Amino acid sequence: MSRDTFSSPDAPAAIGPYSQGVKSVHGLVFFSGQTPIDPKTGELIAGGISEQTEQVFKNLSAVLAAAGKNFDDVVKSNVYLSDMAHFAGMNAVYAGHFSAPYPARTTVAVRELPKSCLVEIDVIAQ
Repeated sequence: MSRDTFSSPDAPAAIGPYSQGVKSVHGLVFFSGQTPIDPKTGELIAGGISEQTEQVFKNLSAVLAAAGKNFDDVVKSNVYLSDMAHFAGMNAVYAGHFSAPYPARTTVAVRELPKSCLVEIDVIAQ
């Protein structure tokens, strides 16, 4: 089976056997989770939940663009937080990147994220 995949040099390179984005036969594009990694340095950016969430959105924007998509095309997102205490800060940044009608969203707290970051987000676009 061949896959249409997408990647961007403006987002952190995949560090494992996965693609930044994959188009389904039905036209949906599934994007791997993005963390607040600076694509130029490969390091976690400094700052709290607001700064980290903003970097996640920069990384998501880059891979969406590689697929010819933008945040208006997102139909579903999954947000992973290291602590639900970060929800309000993440949500304030999140709200600045989407407009109504908003995509469906799931937000969960997880035990740990890569490089001990505070947030990871993946999306599905049409």
